Amino acid sequence: MARRATPEVNAGSMADIAFLLLIFFLVTTTIEKDKGIARQLPPDEEIQDPPIIKQKNLFIVSVNKDDQLLVEDELMKVGDLREAAIEFLDNGGAPNGSPEYCNYCKGARDPKSSDNPEKAVISVQNDRLTSYSMYITVQNELVAAYNFLRNRESQRLFGWKFTEVKQAIDEGSFNGNEDDAQEKLERIQKLFPLKLSEAEPKKNGQ
Repeated sequence: MARRATPEVNAGSMADIAFLLLIFFLVTTTIEKDKGIARQLPPDEEIQDPPIIKQKNLFIVSVNKDDQLLVEDELMKVGDLREAAIEFLDNGGAPNGSPEYCNYCKGARDPKSSDNPEKAVISVQNDRLTSYSMYITVQNELVAAYNFLRNRESQRLFGWKFTEVKQAIDEGSFNGNEDDAQEKLERIQKLFPLKLSEAEPKKNGQ
């Protein structure tokens, strides 16, 4: 009995189909962008005489291995951190008439707290077992404190929010004189310079 011939499958268009499927998935798939913390690292220079920081101009924030937040050696809820940082940065404790006096600060002007935003430094220290989510939350709250004060001053001086204009410029959607806006942004940044110092993490709960 004669064998039947096995019918062949026409695979000539398989490459075209695979190519079309590849294009389809590339167009329809949403690729998430990696999120990070914007930080400008200091230049690699050897500092001969590091500046002396007064204790009252230093705001110490610590997070232990259990994600407990300690601010100035006192337990604090994460929800209260932003307000505490704002009070420290905006204190303006230098006496009136001194070179360090802050005429735009609206804080309590406590002589035991920061002299002015230029002198104020926030130091953050985490434990090596601190969770990543807690680390990011603390960073976000501290940056939000700076943004709150920058927005306040930009609205007072120019009538717009610092964060909104900066985001529009970064995204390329700003309508207006970009050079002028950049100059004003730098002016606001000088009023409240972001000074976040990150200390070396503690070892395993020490």
